[in-house]
This record gives sequence, C-alpha cells and structure tokens, in this order.
Amino acid sequence: MNETQPLSHKQLRRWVADRLRADILEGRLKPGEWLRQERLAQEYGVSQMPIREAFKELAAEGLVEHVPYRGVRVVEFAVDDVADLYAQRGFLEGMAARAAAALITREELDELRSLLSQMAQRLGPQDLTEYRELNRRFHQIVYQASHRAYLIRTLDQLWNAFPNMLWGNFAQTAVEPLPDRNLNDVEEHQAILTALENHNPDAAERLVRQHIESAARQLVAALRGPA
Repeated sequence: MNETQPLSHKQLRRWVADRLRADILEGRLKPGEWLRQERLAQEYGVSQMPIREAFKELAAEGLVEHVPYRGVRVVEFAVDDVADLYAQRGFLEGMAARAAAALITREELDELRSLLSQMAQRLGPQDLTEYRELNRRFHQIVYQASHRAYLIRTLDQLWNAFPNMLWGNFAQTAVEPLPDRNLNDVEEHQAILTALENHNPDAAERLVRQHIESAARQLVAALRGPA
C-alpha cells in the first residue's frame, strides 16, 4: 500500500477485501488457487489480520472456501454448479422483474434502452468483455428497480460470480462467446424491456426467467460437450 496517511482498521479491512475480491473476479487469482495469508500480506503490504478478515467476508460471498486442514482457496465451479447458479438467478430475477414492472422509472428505462443499443453494436468476439459488462448492468438495473432489499442483496451476491469468475472457470467460455448466443441475447433483452415499458408484471417475470433458462441450457450444453 502507498498511503500517505495510515488507514483505520475498518478502512484497511475494507481495502484488503476489495483488493482481494477484484483480484478474484478479474482473474488474477485463478479458480482453485490456494490463498496463502503470508504471501498476500506481503504482496498487499499489510499484516495477516486484515487478510484473515477478508477471507471470512469473501467466504460469506461465495468467492472463496475454507478447506479443513488445507487452508483457503478460490472457489472452483463444476458444470452442475453453473446449472444451479442459473436456476437461482432465473427464479429470483423473475420475482424482481415482476416487482420492477410496477416501479421502474423513466430514467431506468432510458438507461436500459441505451445499454441494449450498445450491446447490439458489440456482438463480435473482440467485444466479449465489454458486452458481458453491459449485460451485467442491464440485469442489475432491472432487479434493483424492484426495490426488494432481500432480492437485491441476494442477486448482488450471485452476480459476484459473473461474468469473469464463472466464465473464466471454463476454457470454452473464457474468451469466446457461445455460438449465436449474443444475437439471441439482444432479442430476449428487447422483449424484457418492452414488458417493463408496458408495466406488465406477468410478461416481465416470464421473459426474464425464459431468458436466463435459455442462456443456462446453451451454456451447460457447451460445457458438457457432445453426449
């Protein structure tokens, strides 16, 4: 750390947790990698105490796991975990979209339109990282518009695994989009946006769930490979 003034314990703990979280989500710390307190403390320029506290915080978020008698490592996803994660997202984001249909503001709808326009212009493999970030923001705006605090907190935690960490677990999805998926994505997002513009809760919930279920089927099939 290169701080001109020392941080308080609370500030230091937050800084370490944010740094460690970013290193995981951005792929500098790889799935399955063991996290050693001594090495991280030296690299971050801190004592081991805030590292231990950060481990607890990130374990609660599902980004790292404690393995008895071994230590702490970055969570590594299996294909079944991917299916389970998408199933949770589909159910919870569907609920949030239903609530959002009644509450979403004009400003939020305008932002969704802008994001959708940007996504439609970034369908090539070279735009994958930016496309996925736009997609992330689109979904976040929808579920945050629900104003359902529990749903928002839970979905924020689920989205901690997206996009870099989850997709980065598998060579097939780390640097290449799924075949034809992004084009379907844009069409499905447009249908969701239309339902929200019409303040139609039934359609918003149904379309969000169908969208996430469709993405899950294609992703899981690609990860499992030929039968």
